[in-house]
Amino acid sequence: MQRLYSLPGWTALFALLAFSFGCDSQGPVGPQSDSSFEGTSRTAQSGSSVWTAVEVETDNDLYDVERTSAGQYAVGGNGVLLKRTVENGTVNWKKIVDGGPSGNGKNLYGSDVTAERDALWFVGASGAVGEYDVESGVIEDHSGPDDTGDNFNDIAVTGQADEANVYGATDSGLIFYSFEDGESGTWNYVTPGSGSSIQAIDFHAAKAGHAVDTNGKVFATDDGVTWTAIGLQDANVNFYAVDSDAANDVWVAGGNGMVFHWDGNQWTRTDLGDANLRDVEVEDGEGYAVGTGGQVFHYDGTWRAQDTPTGQNLNAIVQGAPTSAVGASGTALER
Repeated sequence: MQRLYSLPGWTALFALLAFSFGCDSQGPVGPQSDSSFEGTSRTAQSGSSVWTAVEVETDNDLYDVERTSAGQYAVGGNGVLLKRTVENGTVNWKKIVDGGPSGNGKNLYGSDVTAERDALWFVGASGAVGEYDVESGVIEDHSGPDDTGDNFNDIAVTGQADEANVYGATDSGLIFYSFEDGESGTWNYVTPGSGSSIQAIDFHAAKAGHAVDTNGKVFATDDGVTWTAIGLQDANVNFYAVDSDAANDVWVAGGNGMVFHWDGNQWTRTDLGDANLRDVEVEDGEGYAVGTGGQVFHYDGTWRAQDTPTGQNLNAIVQGAPTSAVGASGTALER
């Protein structure tokens, strides 16, 4: 801002304006580990964007979406796996697999890709775990690791295909892990918290990442085995999503439209309204959060609500060309 030193009275006016804008900042919380909140929050501003609804070959709910080396894929109810295709200029999410890795129709709730994005892993109900080679189209069934029948809510995968580290988060508050590509007999598990459902898990390095549960807890690991709570005692909302970009760069989203960011020293919260936020993804200072009622929020330093052509709940988003969001009743949006 250019300062008008030659005009008496302007200095005081600018000081007053600066104070006013400063009072509307996002509220820092911390430095802390497992601590409570102080400060204020900021509601998202409104904005416009061009989101388009595209054709989908299923009415099943879609729960997650990923970008692979062969394009974008989504997973959902009854074990469906879909691929985004473009034919004669028309976008269509086509069904590739129906029934999941075991063919028994168990819902698939989470997915992730290996480092080269050539292997797509997914997890779901009753211990469903599968690996899909996006080049060959071959599925390998890893279901029931360590004989569990627990529901898996999310999965994180690091490393190359055929030698990946695999982490699965369950309804019973367990994190299953295999450092040998999910091979039978290589799985172990740990309970990071009190046994509350772990809804989301994400890694930023081979054995370093974060997980969140429905008890308002965020957990961190740097060895893939030992987990430590780093917050958030007084969040007072369920957490549904985590984006782990570094040890000091973590985004968490949950109920009541709340988004939280950890910078290694303190938590900052932003209030985006009344939507339950099911996914958050931020890369290089730009990102999105999605949730109930077809709500999408864009981040570029400030969170802003965007218009969408649907009222269906949105469960997941992936950035790219295009950026895609998926949700209830076979809903798929892109921009």
